[in-house]
Amino acid sequence: MKRSYIYIAVLLVVYGLFVIVFTTFPRSTFSQLEKRKLVSFPLPSLYNIKNGTFTNGVSKWFSDTEPYRDDFMALSMTFEDLMKLRIFGATQSDVKFHAAKGNKSEGDDYDINDEEIEEYTNNITANDNAKKSRRGIIISGEGPNVRAFSAYGGGPEGGGPFAKACNEYYKAFGNQATIYCLVVPSAVEFYCPDAAKSITKPELPTIKAIHERLDDGVVPVNAYSPLANHAKEPIFSRTDHHWAPLGAYYVAQEFARVAKVPFRDLSHYDKKVIHGFVGSMYGYSHDISIKNAPEDFIYYVPRGVTYTTTYVKYNSNHRESAPETGEFFQYFPDGSSAAYCTFMGGDNKITHVNTSTKNGRRLLLIKDSFGNALPGYLFYSFEDIHVVDFRYFSRNMRKYVNDNHITDIILLSGIFRAYSQGEGLIKFIDQPDGTRPASDGSKSAQNDKKPKRKSSKSRK
Repeated sequence: MKRSYIYIAVLLVVYGLFVIVFTTFPRSTFSQLEKRKLVSFPLPSLYNIKNGTFTNGVSKWFSDTEPYRDDFMALSMTFEDLMKLRIFGATQSDVKFHAAKGNKSEGDDYDINDEEIEEYTNNITANDNAKKSRRGIIISGEGPNVRAFSAYGGGPEGGGPFAKACNEYYKAFGNQATIYCLVVPSAVEFYCPDAAKSITKPELPTIKAIHERLDDGVVPVNAYSPLANHAKEPIFSRTDHHWAPLGAYYVAQEFARVAKVPFRDLSHYDKKVIHGFVGSMYGYSHDISIKNAPEDFIYYVPRGVTYTTTYVKYNSNHRESAPETGEFFQYFPDGSSAAYCTFMGGDNKITHVNTSTKNGRRLLLIKDSFGNALPGYLFYSFEDIHVVDFRYFSRNMRKYVNDNHITDIILLSGIFRAYSQGEGLIKFIDQPDGTRPASDGSKSAQNDKKPKRKSSKSRK
């Protein structure tokens, strides 16, 4: 009986402590784990009090902003990890590919042979152990070498809208600028263990299919081979869905070669390190092993070239701010989960970098977030670099290209977005200034018939 009283007393003390913490301690306002601002306390009004939305909002605020939210979630993940290790085996089918499916038109016959790009064979992490986490995330390795990446479910049937967008830009601007198509593969292509191969598909067929759909005037940039050739180096983050700055460096080098502009190696850069970086894959996977395996985020700042960076920022209503100068490389302290925002501070802006390189070449990079790490390696290559994100751009593209005397245009996308999106890029060409962009800047569209190809030698 005495033991029962002790048990009840302990439960009451624990319950009382939770009541004190959840009712008196400061509420959380932002979740680093989920990378989002938490629910705000609703403003009361006669209308929302009468219809019940105020009390509903208070309930959501209370449950969403509990003190030490991320710490409690991490503790929950730890217990889950200890109790249930989901090794690959008979239950592989619960990992699904969430990107929109492409629509291959009847009669399409895509010739995806591309002698310039050879398929990569993983000899680095092929024998690593692997387990599944949430949202189709694959976790491989263990301890400080653990790595997370998303399973890819696409194939050669995808990529039509993105290729069409590249072709439309060539039709609109090909007489005044060279148009480049650049698709960035993801980490799963290079580091997926053999144990997880059955739930993901190779990305190279999609990249080749996009290249084969390009009109002859569009120049494909091979991002695949430079990454494959340096896969033993840290070219992708282990804890984030983006590539590492070193991967972007090797692709920038290949682009400079194709574009015939100057390029300098890493001996001309200062190496900067943010220690203790844990990126987006922790929040996506809810796997505690990612949090317990922080990495160094290493980036490179050019020396011997001067540059001025000007930003036009978008607010929450997609309104543009007045132009203001700032730093291209933003500072983040050790342990920051936002380290990838080192480049330009993020996506929701138009960036213009004017450099001391005077060669008459002016670049426009139209990109998703994978493109952020690229332009910092091109300050020796172009006298002007303009960077716009196709999820935010609200100006007329013809006017922007003409006003800024653009000579080179890159359309850059990560493989997941390039597989199913791209049609929205076309609307930028003739949209009026001040157009509110779509939430993702792009729409899925049915794939077009492959353009009739001439010899690749005829390309610019």
